[in-house]
Amino acid sequence: MIPVLRVARASADFDGVLRFYRDGLGFDVLADFTDHAGFDGLILGHPAAPWHLEFTRHADHPAPPPPGPESLLVLYLPDPRAWQAAVDRIEGTGIAPVAALNPYWDRCGRTYADPEGRRVVLQRADWTT
Repeated sequence: MIPVLRVARASADFDGVLRFYRDGLGFDVLADFTDHAGFDGLILGHPAAPWHLEFTRHADHPAPPPPGPESLLVLYLPDPRAWQAAVDRIEGTGIAPVAALNPYWDRCGRTYADPEGRRVVLQRADWTT
């Protein structure tokens, strides 16, 4: 059995998270919750994918600063049309690419910073081992 992967992150900007991940990257809101032991949350991803992102906030625990620019989420989109559609969608929301710290990611992809500075790469390649 392959487990489902959840990446959980604290956030102070749910509106920005929705603009970036839902509107820009095309993720679905899979679930949300309010006051679950003091936490509010958004869970975003794709319904058929074995992974999703969770963003939480708590009034008494501010979100920590983001990790450095080499801490990335990489989405591999090997089909050129699908990659271009993803780039067009995110840039159509007014989100501009940022230079990757590692130039490898700029050769076949584009890097974007979410509203709190976390980086996501749209990589125009297949992932292979």
